[in-house]
Amino acid sequence: MIRRANKNDIPGLMALLYQVAAVHHDIRPDLFKSGTTKYTEQELSDLLDDTDKAVFVFEDGGKILGHAFCQLSEIKDHRLLQDIKTLYIDDICVDEAARGRHVGKALYDYVLDFARSMDCYNVTLNVWEGNDAALAFYRSMGMHVQKTGMETIL
Repeated sequence: MIRRANKNDIPGLMALLYQVAAVHHDIRPDLFKSGTTKYTEQELSDLLDDTDKAVFVFEDGGKILGHAFCQLSEIKDHRLLQDIKTLYIDDICVDEAARGRHVGKALYDYVLDFARSMDCYNVTLNVWEGNDAALAFYRSMGMHVQKTGMETIL
């Protein structure tokens, strides 16, 4: 079952956030610290109250098997850019023990339906270079590269 997350889900969300952080640390230990998460429990609680953000969970048997953190943004009356409403997927995570059970696809499809219901033009996300499994997953969902971020480490 996929639904909007609530504060009772915070322990399950935190467990998944540790998994996400570990993936990022493994790929870029120069940028990501080990053994931490993007949000504290309090920050996560505040985020769940933010109307511009949506957090969805995939729950099975009372256990959170996956999440999708999303953020709405809108450009209006910009001098250069077209008016556009975008749903940005900040994070999708499937519990390591639930991978291969189509939890990620179910979450992604749910997010697309949510974006359509919000009259969004597109859905965007970022994938770290080196996260080949995530890149392959998103490509299999029909996503394609919109832009490329580059760096030079000094």
